[in-house]
Amino acid sequence: MHYVELVAILAVLQFIAFGALTGRARARSGLKAPAVSGDEGFERMYRVQMNTLEVMIAFLPALFLAAKYWSPTWAAGLGAVYLVGRLLYWRAYVANPAKRGLGFLLSMLPTMVLAIGALVGICRALAGAGA
Repeated sequence: MHYVELVAILAVLQFIAFGALTGRARARSGLKAPAVSGDEGFERMYRVQMNTLEVMIAFLPALFLAAKYWSPTWAAGLGAVYLVGRLLYWRAYVANPAKRGLGFLLSMLPTMVLAIGALVGICRALAGAGA
């Protein structure tokens, strides 16, 4: 289970790093809060941060629940793919948003597999509890 916890905290730290990069992009752009548009470089980094938050809301519970019902090593492995996917997403989106597809896929696919795995595990446990 420690690998699952490691992946979870790395996901949180990755999100915090994206937030710091967004703050740096805001400072470089001269864009004053609360504005979130007006500088393309800032807007790209801001979208990376917000999209990561949107996906992480599904990823973290799916990670822990899948690890509860299936192999924690398997869940952590999928979580590692998520982390690499977010890294690729960030690099691609900042350089050219049209090229973000691989990074998006490598973060959404593990999240979906973990969520479906968790759901199947919960249903199996409920079916076994009723027997």
